[in-house]
Amino acid sequence: MATVRVLIPTGALGLGYDRQALERGVASQPDIIAVDGGSTDSGPAYLGRGQSKYSRATVKAEWRELMIARAKAQVPLVIGTAGTSGADSAVDWMWDITRELAEELGQTLRVARLYSGQNPGKIADAFGAGRIISLPAAPAVDAGVIRSCTNIVALAGAEQVQAALATGADIVIAGRTTDTAIIAALPLMCGCNAGGAWHGAKIGECGALATTNPASGTILITFDATGFTVEPMGATARATPYTVSAHMLYENSDPYLLYEPGGVLDVTEAKYKALDDRRVRVEGSVWRSGKHSVKLEGARIAGYQTVSLTLVRDRRYIAGIRDWVAGIEARARADIAQRMNIGPEDYGIEIRLIGLDATLGGLETREVTPAEVGVLAIATAPSEAEATEIGKILNPYLLHHALTADEPMPTFAFPFSPAEMSRGALYEFVLHHIIELDDPMAVFRLVTEDIGHG
Repeated sequence: MATVRVLIPTGALGLGYDRQALERGVASQPDIIAVDGGSTDSGPAYLGRGQSKYSRATVKAEWRELMIARAKAQVPLVIGTAGTSGADSAVDWMWDITRELAEELGQTLRVARLYSGQNPGKIADAFGAGRIISLPAAPAVDAGVIRSCTNIVALAGAEQVQAALATGADIVIAGRTTDTAIIAALPLMCGCNAGGAWHGAKIGECGALATTNPASGTILITFDATGFTVEPMGATARATPYTVSAHMLYENSDPYLLYEPGGVLDVTEAKYKALDDRRVRVEGSVWRSGKHSVKLEGARIAGYQTVSLTLVRDRRYIAGIRDWVAGIEARARADIAQRMNIGPEDYGIEIRLIGLDATLGGLETREVTPAEVGVLAIATAPSEAEATEIGKILNPYLLHHALTADEPMPTFAFPFSPAEMSRGALYEFVLHHIIELDDPMAVFRLVTEDIGHG
């Protein structure tokens, strides 16, 4: 049984990390450097568009440092869920950055690209054949909904990442993966305890989040025959049995069970022991193998949105702000019914009161009288032109609508000109399903290429 050290620099590429902590991690002689590149946390638009949430400049700067660290450690560097969504276009985006940096740094590299994008038509056919299984709380879908997706990805597990590592790649750029797969892959490949591999990967998925100093970013997890040891690399960061065990609750509905492609992790009997004031040892985790299935995520265009913002400071209008916006919406809807060829079921108007209850809405419990309210009007329609038209219909009312019929016309402030701002396409998630696979690589594509000039 081998001992495998996995260095996790940060919870996600683009979030930043403590550079000195990374240096200490490299000095600890890791066997692999693994970093997450994204998630679904920021909503469906990044998958729908296949674009990164983080700036290219930031990602390139941090990836440069990790490529230098990889060269110094002489170990593989793996990124999962590249470009926020892991869509094929996001993998290609990360590939372009890697090629640029290889040229700038004078590095000669073998790079494996693991693509997880799916053809919507083929997934629709699989759905029709009964091969797509709904997960709890999955939205109702049909073949037409699936075909309308702009991007569908399958979440790779350890087996797919292992296939990429087996190419001898210096760098692996993976499409959508489970957060744990890029960490668990090498320990499993080397024969470490399977329960410990998956459990340690779960603890390490967000870098130093499972420590007393999450902002430090970098941690080192050592896997072996019976479990794993967590060691933060930040000078002031500490891992404790509490911080480590609590992370099983992070983004997980069950604090004891974690489902992954090919099985389930059970930590019911796991024991957490402080080795000193910084390190925690964990043993007793169990991995139960099952059918190999991978989760599918898909996003499609749900409409188009236009927004506008009005600033209201008049005390009397602030006191009656709910009646005021209700009057605006009623007048706008009447105009839309008369002037546009669109039914009330086909569009939406939402007005959020910033400074009052824009975040919690009806759940807001405090009664406040702010000095100023931002009135954010959101128009949603089947086309961008229709959403913009609704925004323009709202415009004069947001600017001049009187609270009562027998008072002078007011004037409020738009902070921008033009007042209407198109948000473009609005996306929605439509898949929360799995597909069972006889071959773990059946819905994935692996491309290996040598780059750089040395």
